[in-house]
Amino acid sequence: MARIAGVNIPTNKRVPISLRYIYGIGPRNAQDICDRLGIPGARRVNQLTDDEILRIRELIDREYQVEGDLRREINMNIKRLMDMACYRGLRHRKGLPVRGQRTHTNARTRKGKAVAIAGKKKVTK
Repeated sequence: MARIAGVNIPTNKRVPISLRYIYGIGPRNAQDICDRLGIPGARRVNQLTDDEILRIRELIDREYQVEGDLRREINMNIKRLMDMACYRGLRHRKGLPVRGQRTHTNARTRKGKAVAIAGKKKVTK
């Protein structure tokens, strides 16, 4: 199993697919890495030489912000918004959608499980 940027990437998948297991590398960046290093997209990770794995590791370390550093920067950006008390920061603080989505219905991913509201009791005469 190849270890790149602190992540064990799967060995039986194609190189561009397995590079996506690294946080911060998506389809485009994975394909870009393969193109720049001259690695064919159809190659599997277990077919890579140690030199190629080392070149991938060095390129990612040198030019991409991934894993812990990227997570830390994103969390610091969110914390900065919350400290400024701007609209987006307040939405983060309240746990509501930040980018203008509707909340009357939907938004369950952000708001959490629906809480039942106790209805009026029926008055009998």
